[in-house]
Amino acid sequence: MSRRGLDRAAVLAAAGDVADAEGLDAVTVARVAAELEVRGPSIYNHVAGRDGLVRGIALTAVRALTAELRRAAVGRSEEDALVGVAAAYRAYAKAHPGRYDAMQRAPAADDDELLAAAAEVVELLTDILRGWQLAPDDRIHAVRALRSALHGFVDLERVGGFGRPVDPDRSYAWLVRGLAAGLRAGRPLEPARR
Repeated sequence: MSRRGLDRAAVLAAAGDVADAEGLDAVTVARVAAELEVRGPSIYNHVAGRDGLVRGIALTAVRALTAELRRAAVGRSEEDALVGVAAAYRAYAKAHPGRYDAMQRAPAADDDELLAAAAEVVELLTDILRGWQLAPDDRIHAVRALRSALHGFVDLERVGGFGRPVDPDRSYAWLVRGLAAGLRAGRPLEPARR
């Protein structure tokens, strides 16, 4: 640690807080330094500028989300696990919008640490889907569909995309139960060939 208890974790926590409160675009070295009541050069002792801040937010967020999803899945199987994980995913995105945004950016091809952290989320979802006994390729399709559906709903909700006066909690439950029903029904139809 350096002066005033400043370390990499504290810098990234402050950067994540700025992102959640003001948006990811508000995260700059100067803004994070102001939040921590230090001078800008102190931040560079812990991260490589703004890109390092955003990458660090993404890494810590992916790890935090993975931990939340694991907790939600413990002791559950199949549809119950899917419902729990989906609820945890949405809750994390709502509670940490800036951190969630940081996670959506594709890691650099050579960023093994961030790629491995992101792969843990996919592996966790894959493990949850094992109960449905899908073929390996179908499990990949199911993980992609699940990630797309959850992210799509969360993202539309965050930008105000649901204008009708119907409870979005019920809509989300409808979505997740529909995904589970599709998994129970078995393999979906093949895409139309052109």
